[in-house]
Amino acid sequence: MLQQIEHDGVLELNLARPPANALDVELIAALRGEVAAATKSGAPGIVLSGAPGMFSGGLDVPSLLQESRPTIEQTWRDFYDLMRSLATSPVPIAAAVTGHSPAGGAVLAIMCDYRVMARGEFKIGLNEVRVGLPLPPVIFHVLSAIVGSRQAERLGVGGLLIGASEAAEVGLVDELVDPGEVVARAIAWCRERATLPPIAMATTRRMARRRFEKVFAETDEGEIIAVADAWFAEETQSTMKALVERLKK
Repeated sequence: MLQQIEHDGVLELNLARPPANALDVELIAALRGEVAAATKSGAPGIVLSGAPGMFSGGLDVPSLLQESRPTIEQTWRDFYDLMRSLATSPVPIAAAVTGHSPAGGAVLAIMCDYRVMARGEFKIGLNEVRVGLPLPPVIFHVLSAIVGSRQAERLGVGGLLIGASEAAEVGLVDELVDPGEVVARAIAWCRERATLPPIAMATTRRMARRRFEKVFAETDEGEIIAVADAWFAEETQSTMKALVERLKK
């Protein structure tokens, strides 16, 4: 479900869980572990990629709806740890957004330093509200830091999925390239970072991303419990079950 591909030092972590690279308990844990290992390996950069046409469909709602309250709480703890490891990584990380990237897929992307997205009829966005789940505070904070407070409100409250061109216009992604060039461009971005004077680059990057370290440091168990409460709320459960029925059809 997760492939490691080395590109002359740059490590690509490729999501490989067909058909949609949906994030279940196992994939979240595997990705969290590999990101942590990669940051300790001395790699100059990491690329997080998906399949052609589909970066990640987000959390695996059909499977998670079957899980107990303790399992859901632990899943959200693991997902928060994964977000933290991406957002506060000492190694630059580029997201190669190879296609559609709704909900949790967009969350993975915004936690990275840089986002290269496939040009075309692909959608990206934090559409949690449309499936009945309030956007967790830490995710809204990171989204606001990337696109600004007004766009974060528009995208988050509306639960909008937007096209690649609009995503580039509002700053949700950093650049668009042809679908076949997404991973290569993300690798090239990592290599460009590696050519900079390392101490100066790392020090400035650490200063720039300190805001993310701060928000994750301030996130406590209470937020996890609140997210789990929202997950099991009647409105959320009914909306997600309706979503699953639509997916089956």
